[in-house]
Amino acid sequence: MAYRHVQWGWTWLLYLIFSVVMNVVILAGMGESGDEEAWVIALTLVFQAVLFLVVLLFSRLEVTVDTENVAAAFGFGWPKKVIALDDIVAVHEVRNHWWQGWGIRRISNGWMYNVWGLDAVEAEVGDGRVFRVGTDDQERLAAALMLR
Repeated sequence: MAYRHVQWGWTWLLYLIFSVVMNVVILAGMGESGDEEAWVIALTLVFQAVLFLVVLLFSRLEVTVDTENVAAAFGFGWPKKVIALDDIVAVHEVRNHWWQGWGIRRISNGWMYNVWGLDAVEAEVGDGRVFRVGTDDQERLAAALMLR
């Protein structure tokens, strides 16, 4: 069974908009910029550009299951984690704790990729490690992994 699902983390995009507005307000409050304030403006713009790239990279999670692998990729294909379906010994629908957060996380017995929400599917591999993928399509992802 082929499976593909893209989930967006809208909180990150809203955070980015809020951050841009706040930086504009701060810079506008500085008054006329002289040479001594130019470095502050440049630093703020560089920080904003880096923040934009990080937010863009981690605001999207694509999960695919084909005949051989399950893959979870942030952004536009990187970072990406691939697990062979033959290595999976069990699949569980789980719920993340709120404090586990979003992004790529090391959890007690493996790794978690999560872009938004608390629902996840956990694939246990033969050596006891797990690969947990946060998803808003929990039942279909678990079914795709179990039907291998």
